[in-house]
Amino acid sequence: MGDNVISYIEMCRREGVSLQQGMNFGIAGNHSVILMSVRRNAPYRDRLEDNGTILVYEGHDQPRGSKHSNPKTVNQPEWFPSGRLTQNGKFHEAAQLYKAGKRPPERVRVYEKIQPGIWSYNGVFHLVDSWRERDEYREVFKYRLIAVVGDESFDSPPQREIQRRRLIPTSVKLTVWKRDAGKCVLCAATDELHFDHDLPWSKGGTSITEENVQLLCARHNLQKRDQII
Repeated sequence: MGDNVISYIEMCRREGVSLQQGMNFGIAGNHSVILMSVRRNAPYRDRLEDNGTILVYEGHDQPRGSKHSNPKTVNQPEWFPSGRLTQNGKFHEAAQLYKAGKRPPERVRVYEKIQPGIWSYNGVFHLVDSWRERDEYREVFKYRLIAVVGDESFDSPPQREIQRRRLIPTSVKLTVWKRDAGKCVLCAATDELHFDHDLPWSKGGTSITEENVQLLCARHNLQKRDQII
């Protein structure tokens, strides 16, 4: 499930790869991974839409080098000079094939950097669309992903009928992290933490205010979930 706090090392261990780049297509042949951020100083313009159920993710720039001293003025690449697809190109191809009915949606695990040293696992998304658009200087890729309920089993095909999931806004997570001092509110544990809805969204609770969100450790989060009727 999403909304648990995770370290960068734990992310890499879980995925079995070094997540040095923010876009990682086709890990283990059954899912992809992207690293997102909506912080003010984030290098890319990721955003959440439709009450936090949709992520619009921006593609990645040309590497900085002698030919591109300022990648922010160069079109984001779809192909390498060798003719291979870049990460932008792989995600774009998958989205376009899905739209054409030629493949199921790519399943993507999304991790969010909420502040230095603190990441949140935002759960599984389905990649459903992609396009190019111009910013102030160049063309960038954009990808639309839908947050889905549950941590789907990657051993079986994606479900056709999905239930959308609503993410807790980053601003709420930051406020809750500071208010609860990075500890479980019940036992003061500092590991295996989750951003938990005090009143579950399915019971009418909200994700958009910190009053309904708290930090719980994995043990207390599971205990609470087992008691919800």
